[in-house]
Amino acid sequence: MEAPKFSKLFNKYHKGFISFAKNYIQDLVVAEDYVTEAWLYYWENKERLPLDTNIPAYVLTIVKNKCLSHLRHQIIHEQAMTELYNTLRWEMDMRIARLEACEPHQIFTDEIQALIHNAILKLPEQTQTIFRMSRFNQLSQKEIAQQMGVSLKTVEFHITKAIKFLRKELRDYFPLLSFWMLFP
Repeated sequence: MEAPKFSKLFNKYHKGFISFAKNYIQDLVVAEDYVTEAWLYYWENKERLPLDTNIPAYVLTIVKNKCLSHLRHQIIHEQAMTELYNTLRWEMDMRIARLEACEPHQIFTDEIQALIHNAILKLPEQTQTIFRMSRFNQLSQKEIAQQMGVSLKTVEFHITKAIKFLRKELRDYFPLLSFWMLFP
């Protein structure tokens, strides 16, 4: 095909092909590029085409295929973005759920209970036993003395010894603790 015939076809169909492409891909610059690439592809390959080739249909088919590729690529991109968004949303939801389930009071209560338990284990066995009976079993000093077969003064001594030791052992945690509640 000679250049004047090509120019005539180009001028006649170029804007319409751009409009066609833009209608599908919604981007004028990309539509113009695809149409230009289609015309260029036709021009570079015109010698290999049959003589009875419908040139406008041929170029429009190239434009159509470029638009289809573009739209399919957009779908893939959108799917990837959706997957990324869903993953990020899931991670955010998990963080929110973990944070909502977090009970600082319980964390500190468990931690403090562990500290107290470990401190009590450092006491001599008889002091531990008497202290546990007093504070955890809610027994009176008189009941403890009777069960242990010791004097009331011995029970008082061991409870006082345990409280002094625990106050010293847990002194760094006094701002957090209300020992008057833990040690009535």
